[in-house]
Amino acid sequence: MKRNYWPLFFIGIFSFVFSMIIWTVRSATSLPVIEDHSFMKKYQDVDENYNNMMDSNSLFLRKYNFEFYLNEKKFDLTTDDIKYSQRVLEKYSLHKDLLKVGKNSLKIVVYDKVTNEKKDVNIELIVTKSISNDSDMIFRNDDFLSQDKIYTSTFELKESNNWIITGSFNVDGTIGYIYIKTNAI
Repeated sequence: MKRNYWPLFFIGIFSFVFSMIIWTVRSATSLPVIEDHSFMKKYQDVDENYNNMMDSNSLFLRKYNFEFYLNEKKFDLTTDDIKYSQRVLEKYSLHKDLLKVGKNSLKIVVYDKVTNEKKDVNIELIVTKSISNDSDMIFRNDDFLSQDKIYTSTFELKESNNWIITGSFNVDGTIGYIYIKTNAI
């Protein structure tokens, strides 16, 4: 009588594939999941409303002069870094080495373009590591000292790492968004 080994071959393939599925699921569930909070929103909201957000930035910049100082270096309302990977920034960015291990300072001022008066700002800002959210520092208006509508704050970084500064600034219902990738030295 001649033996047929095809059923054993299919059982072997099925067992191998089934064990690979189990291994893949176990490996994937053991990795930490870091939720992205760019612009202080869920990534689904950013993905769905990105064009509206950039239009809002344009409107904001038409109405207001925005000054954002990070350790005395002035920035505009920028989101250019969102399209760059951290490796590209390390090689080509003008935003390298903005932060330092230890004390860092923030200063925010918004001027009306027509009247040149300083405006009240509703601030939502986060300073976060690019690879985890265990060191997130969230800043809102209560975390800033406001003198004559100039908002200042300090924060401390404990380690050298790649960092993202992102958030929004609401002035009279018009929202501007910022996104800066940098590192701390």
